[in-house]
Amino acid sequence: MRRVTAPASADLWHHYGRTRHATDRTVPDTFRWAWGQDRGPGPDVLGALSGLCVADLGAGAARHAAHLAVHHRPARVVAVDASPAQHAMATDLYGRLAPRLRLVRSDVVEHLRAAPGTYDVLYSVFGAVDFTDPRHLLPVAASALRRGGRLVFSTLAHYLGGAPAQADAEHADIPARTPDGEPATMRRWVLREHAWTKLLYEAGFTRISVDLPPAGQGPRAADTLLLTAWRGAR
Repeated sequence: MRRVTAPASADLWHHYGRTRHATDRTVPDTFRWAWGQDRGPGPDVLGALSGLCVADLGAGAARHAAHLAVHHRPARVVAVDASPAQHAMATDLYGRLAPRLRLVRSDVVEHLRAAPGTYDVLYSVFGAVDFTDPRHLLPVAASALRRGGRLVFSTLAHYLGGAPAQADAEHADIPARTPDGEPATMRRWVLREHAWTKLLYEAGFTRISVDLPPAGQGPRAADTLLLTAWRGAR
């Protein structure tokens, strides 16, 4: 099959989640970090959120953000995603949850750069942390957190085909489709634990912890790294 280099403006997330969008319009009752979304720790990893300002980085259709807005009483959850299609689905599904849930269509790095010291908690569930150069994303994430704020994210511990994760901050080109169905690729960062830890320290994070939620069984089984890091004093 011929694979094209997609224009920079192509929405490579156009097709993602459309089947579920058509059949499931509920606010999820659960929030899971593991790849299969069926086991492992839940939102308690984020800590108590009541009254806090939280952002979902690469929120997609904002299902995780909607769960937090409804069930965990934050002051506000900001669901950030650059994809026009994902933003449109999120607006259709959960626009009614404003102002507690704010849906923002933006490049994540640009959004965070414009919001220094704004957030108490940032998180990503196989979201923007996976698909944005961490050398660009992690420093602006640290600056967007208030002192003592935390970043929590889940990411693949290995490639879905079984190949080991990268030892350095190198991306892989993974299959995607343009809105008109042409095959294309997008970048994904699948890194080993020590590579993530090094990048987080360099970005100004401290108290970094890494967990490995159980992978489970079946076609959606994959190992997950769950990382938590706190903004340091600098």
